[in-house]
Amino acid sequence: MKILPAVACALAALVSAAASAAYPERPIKLIVPWAAGGDTDVIYRTFAPLMQKQLGGTIVVANVGGASGTKGAKEALAAPADGYTIFAVHDSIHATYYTGVADVNYTDFEPICLVSSTPSIVTASPKTSWRDMKALLADAKARPGQITVGATLGSTSHFFPAMVEQATGVKFKYVSYEGTAPRMNALLGGHVDLAESNLTQKGKADAGQLRFLAIATATRNDEIPNVPTLKELGIDVEYAVNRGLLALKGTPADALARLRAACGAAARDPGFAEAMKKQGTLVRYLDHDAYAAFLRKEDGLNKALAKELGLLKR
Repeated sequence: MKILPAVACALAALVSAAASAAYPERPIKLIVPWAAGGDTDVIYRTFAPLMQKQLGGTIVVANVGGASGTKGAKEALAAPADGYTIFAVHDSIHATYYTGVADVNYTDFEPICLVSSTPSIVTASPKTSWRDMKALLADAKARPGQITVGATLGSTSHFFPAMVEQATGVKFKYVSYEGTAPRMNALLGGHVDLAESNLTQKGKADAGQLRFLAIATATRNDEIPNVPTLKELGIDVEYAVNRGLLALKGTPADALARLRAACGAAARDPGFAEAMKKQGTLVRYLDHDAYAAFLRKEDGLNKALAKELGLLKR
């Protein structure tokens, strides 16, 4: 039977609409490339239910930690581009690529949206003698390479103190940990002297279990008004960990559009902002076009920083 062109077009439109309406037909895996209990994990376990409510399907958080976040990146990259695997990232996707830790780059994926931004804080173990940043720097200059910093090498927790080193002329000794949770446990136990942390640790700082020395923001944070900024101390460093979602290149356009719409609606949910305030994190929503531009800019900045720090391998 011959199908008229107009009828064929109408049938195609109906099939396309049906396929779009059907997605998602099964659970979507959200790969978090860090251990459970860390900042990224907590943020996305808060975000996933809000996004799945908007999407009308189930999102399952899968922690795939290891190798400075690159094990999860590789699993995400190897998944089918069918819209049923999405990838939680932060700035480490640039840092690990340029330091040679990973061969996965942000350009291997499609942006969904940027979700949040978490300012970094120079944080000391209470077992150290320093009460402020000035004392830390004086000690670091007197004992180059002896003050230990817990970090996930090649990631944000490494780049931030490295920027402080560069700006002040001091030299730290880095001790490798896979993700935030083990790094903070090491700091709490006094196994390392310093680490990058954020306002999620405010309760522990208030209890004397940790010591905030300086925050890497342009102005002081209202939650910790007595903690100075690095800038006001003459250290020209601003830094935050920015988290977003990516999909595989080749993901069907209808699935990608639905993921982007759901991501945006979830990020704008008042409940998410309230939860993030408790998490010491700012909601920072950027749609896929703005996030793509943001990723390009951050990629260039991270490459330049890796080169300045003598860490550039690509």
